This record gives sequence, structure tokens and C-alpha cells, in this order.
Amino acid sequence: MTINVDVTANVVGGLPKQLLIDGKFVPALSGRTFETRNPATGELLANVAEGDAADIDLAVAAARRAFTGPWSRFTPFERQQCLLRFADLVEKHFESLALIDVLDMGAPITSMHARRQRALGLPRFYAGMCTVIQGGTLPNSFPGEVFSYTLKEPVGVVGAITPWNAPLTSTIWKIGPVLATGCTMVLKPAEDAPLTALRLGELLLEAGVPEGVVNIVPGFGDKAGAALARHMDVDKVAFTGSDITGRKVIEASKGNIKRVTLELGGKSPDVIFADCDMDAAVAGAGMGVFANTGQICCAGTRLLVQRPIYQEFVARVSDYAKSLKVGNGLDPATQIGPVVNAKQLDRVSDYMEIGLGEGATATTGGRRLTEGALKDGFFFEPTVLSRVDNTMRVAREEIFGPVAAAIPFDTLEEAATIANDTVFGLGGGVWTSSVTTAHRMAKAIRTGTVWVNTYGGLDPVVPFGGYKTSGYGRESGTEHLDAYLETKAVVMKLA
Repeated sequence: MTINVDVTANVVGGLPKQLLIDGKFVPALSGRTFETRNPATGELLANVAEGDAADIDLAVAAARRAFTGPWSRFTPFERQQCLLRFADLVEKHFESLALIDVLDMGAPITSMHARRQRALGLPRFYAGMCTVIQGGTLPNSFPGEVFSYTLKEPVGVVGAITPWNAPLTSTIWKIGPVLATGCTMVLKPAEDAPLTALRLGELLLEAGVPEGVVNIVPGFGDKAGAALARHMDVDKVAFTGSDITGRKVIEASKGNIKRVTLELGGKSPDVIFADCDMDAAVAGAGMGVFANTGQICCAGTRLLVQRPIYQEFVARVSDYAKSLKVGNGLDPATQIGPVVNAKQLDRVSDYMEIGLGEGATATTGGRRLTEGALKDGFFFEPTVLSRVDNTMRVAREEIFGPVAAAIPFDTLEEAATIANDTVFGLGGGVWTSSVTTAHRMAKAIRTGTVWVNTYGGLDPVVPFGGYKTSGYGRESGTEHLDAYLETKAVVMKLA
């Protein structure tokens, strides 16, 4: 990918920066805007319209009109064509979309190459699902001749709230099931990275999605997000973010008993057995923590290492961390970018002090990087903490930064106990050459996903979601659409 010299002006200059409501980009009713900045440089990217409850009201009304209007008459084939045209436009404009993510939240451009398949695969997967939504016929023991069947119908207006750590794919992940099922939506993107969502809104209109089907209202969680979650004319909320905010979404949803699906945080165990392929485990488990600067909800931040190889593995994964190139995401050599903002940098730094105070040792990393070109950005060294036990806060609380906590174990049973000794249950990993160990651990770890001899890969056909306080509901896979559909039973007396 070729990077233009004045990339900010070239990529950001022409982007929409207003709210998308009923097919038009409009300012917030209050006239307020907020800044979004490049976390690698501190540079101002744009002033974006700041929506609040009044704007959410307008957006929800537009989504309701679209739901009962022309969109309700779109056939499955016509919805499929909208999604396929949208996918083609994402592919056509992928380079600029990738650069928006790089500028707005700091992801290395090289990681965006890896996300290309996912960004294109998601809308095409949901396009395929449009034409296979179906009810069924049922036997019925009613007296007389009775015919019973079920219909699958869209749930209605969906309020979607997305995180900042993967704006392109997270936004498409919310859009796909909405369009596939015939729902409409109001999307509140994260205030730290709103630009990609607004650009995708443009592409949806270009793809022929009718006005009002997808509305996008940037703003802050306590105003726009809260208003969306509690809105009495929203039928479902799909939220991705922290477990703290997830609880607020649940509380807000009770007014009209709206459906809620939640993909929340994690403190995922990545279990390394002594019989593993050490080279593969070091690199795979290392990037399971450090990819996207540790800002992944299912990051394998607890490295559970079998005691006979604990010292060697910690040394090698520490060397691996040292080898990673930290820098501006626009540099093709960069492997680890900045964290998203100053608040997140302070959070990671605070947890480092907490961990050291609890008795952990930083075998590598542990500090903010401020040298040279990094001085104005929010960079933190990839860090490995050793001498950690599972009672420490750095082993129990989600840091959301490039920090691995290495915990020793002896037996498979102990590994499973430590892995499950957490309030979270989103992801987990196992590294072993034993098929028996792999299957036993995959069954024992109580998480929504367990990767074996790999970590973190996602595919549109594979369901993803959490146990315990990591949320409920699944995204991707055929069951993703179930959360966007109502089942109606029809019982007809024939004689």
C-alpha cells in the first residue's frame, strides 16, 4: 500500500463529519462538535458533529419510518444485492478505509492488510444469509384438522453501539445482520474513532440502501449512547464494549424490555503446555497479547505456562516483545501502534505500577515510549510480567493494552482451574502437541472461543461471544441472525 505524504489531508479532508439521519448528513441539533485526533501524533483529524438525545430521537424516528416503509417491501434477493454492492464498494475503497482506521485509532497499516479478508468476507457472508431465513411447518395435536407453521420476521429498529479498537470491521459486523434480516438501525460509533463509520454510511447509500435504514449518530456514551439504549422505540440493542458499560445498557433496556446482545471484555487465558511447538507458541501467544496494541477484547493476556518451560518461555516471549517495531501506523515497518488516547495510556501505566507493587517483575517493557518521533503519541512498550499469580489485579482486570501476565502451572487440571478463575469468559487458547490435551482443555475452559495452536483468528461463519460477564449472544455464524428475528407461530384450523 502506497502512503501519500499528506495522508491526513488526502484521506480525511473529504470525509463526512456530520450525523447521517434519514439519508442525509446533517449537523447536530445543538450545533456542538468534538475533536478526533491521531493517537500517534496528537494531530487534529476533524471536528465531528456531536449527537445527543434529541438527535437520537430523530434517527430512531427515521429508522422506524424506513422499517415500515419501502425497506419492508424489499425481497430477500434485493437485500442481498444491497449487501453485495456494499461489499464491492468496501473492496473498491479498502485502501482509504484502512487508512482512516490507521489515522483515527492507530492500527498499523500492516494489520489492516490482515483485516481485508474479514472486512470483505463479513458483508458477503450476510448477503448469503438473506435468502436462507425461513420458518417451518409443525405437527399439531389440536382437535380437528389444523395447519401450524412459523414465520421469521425482523425484530425492528436496532440500536448499535460499537467500540474504537477495530472501527472498520466492528461497524460492518453490526450492519451485516441488520440488512440481512430486514431490520433498520441507529449506530452510535465510539467517539474516539467515528470517521470510518461515517464513511461506511456514504457507501451504504451508494450501494442503494434506502434512506433511514442505517442512521449514524456520533457522540458520547453518556448522552447519545445512553439515549439510544433506553429509547422506547428501539427494539434491540447490540453493544460491544466494556462490562461496566454493558451493565448500564442492560439497565437502560428495561423500559420497553428490548432485546440486548452484549460482547464485552475479557481476561483470556492462553495455556502453553511443555510439549508445545515452542517457536509457534512464542510468536502466536505473543501476538495474541500484543496485536492491536493489546486493544482486543479477547486478547490472551494471561499466559499460563507449564512450569518445566516457564523460565524459557518467558525469556523467549520477552525477546519476541522486544523485537516488535513500535511506531506510527502509517509506517509499513510498524508492528505495534499507539494506544487510542491519553486516558488509555494512563490506564496502562497505572496497571503497570499496580502489578509491580503486587510483586510482579517486568522482564521487558513497562514504560511509555517518548523518544524521537514517538514523543507526541500514546505509545507503550510491549510488556511481559513474570512472577504473577492469578490473585493479582494485573491477572484479574482487563488492562486493554500490550501487557502479558505470565502465570506458572503444573497439571492440566490446575491450568483449567486457573483459566476459569475469572469473571470473564470470552476467549482462550491452548498450545500442545497432544490431541488429547487439546480436546480436554477445549472442553474444560469456559469461554466462548478456544483456539488450539493458534490464537485470535475470526471467520464470519464461526460464532463469537462470551460466557459470564463477557456478555451474551453470538456474533457471526448462522445464530447471529436469530437475535435480529422474531419467530411468529401461525395456527390455522382447516376444518
